[in-house]
Amino acid sequence: MNTRLASAGPSIDGQLQRRRLLAAGLGAMGSGLLAPAAARAQSSAWPSKPIRIIAAQAPGSSNDATARALAEYLTGRLGSPVIVENRPGGIGMIAADAVARAAPDGHTLLLTLHSQLAQAPVLLKKVPLDTSKDLVPIAAFSTGVGVMVVKKDLPVKNLKELIALARQRPVSVGNFGIGSGWQLMLSQLAKQTSGKFDLVNYKGTGPMVFDLMAGNIDMGAGSMAGMASGIQRGVLKPIVVVSGGRSDKLLPGVPTWADEGFTGPAFEDIRDCNMLLGPAGLPSEVLQRLAELARESATRSESVKSVLAQLGVETAPLTGADLQKFIQRTWPTFQALTRELGLAAQ
Repeated sequence: MNTRLASAGPSIDGQLQRRRLLAAGLGAMGSGLLAPAAARAQSSAWPSKPIRIIAAQAPGSSNDATARALAEYLTGRLGSPVIVENRPGGIGMIAADAVARAAPDGHTLLLTLHSQLAQAPVLLKKVPLDTSKDLVPIAAFSTGVGVMVVKKDLPVKNLKELIALARQRPVSVGNFGIGSGWQLMLSQLAKQTSGKFDLVNYKGTGPMVFDLMAGNIDMGAGSMAGMASGIQRGVLKPIVVVSGGRSDKLLPGVPTWADEGFTGPAFEDIRDCNMLLGPAGLPSEVLQRLAELARESATRSESVKSVLAQLGVETAPLTGADLQKFIQRTWPTFQALTRELGLAAQ
């Protein structure tokens, strides 16, 4: 499978050369890290200034939608402005590095696809931070139902016809982030079917969907946050539910990978989420308060509930031990598949 970059922007090395040096004694993420004295002193008065959530994906993505809905809820509950800043690119490492280098006082947070945190150490030759130690996970929101779509005039109606077309000529495929679960699925599909799929990488779902609707690429996949409008307008045709399970409410009659006979880790075990994190050393009381607010936002915030409903999310945000178990289970799967398929960022 050929890979090329679209809208790549400044080089990763150029933007991400500084790495945050952690104080000695920091343990693994989420294991009760002790905050520096200054941070502990400030935590009792937290928040003492506006909070920034740095989103690693561009507007039009589930990442951006979740970040903005959560920011609105936090603003109301904390009585302090919570601002969303989009910093896409670099497999999420531009945003992640900015947060890892920030003061661990709860005023700078990261919302990113957890797949990017898992994948960066495998895909990149140089990683500006240790994603398993330099950031502490707070909560994870499911991305819900993911769907593969094709542009309206692509002469296929189902996966069988798409594979047949890809065997005849290259099919251009949009990817919302290097190392995404979708990229792993597509790579495995190409391997199993001998289809010709040319990957085009974008900084988020929004730019990819724009090119899909304009007819510049043949197909793509992503959450319902980015795909719903195009599907409803008839400019995008849904082909397969690629994650989150069959949804007769959102995508009636659209089959899953399993329905189409595709099984195995790439098609069954890849699950993504929008993960909220802070810098390592975040005071435990601030971490716990943010986790509590993230959990309750899913049932108390109309904006968050609306985003999750649009995505087809039916599960509560993961926090605490459940979040740690999720990371320990899924990150090795992402990394093993990436190595097995021989993927690398270019």
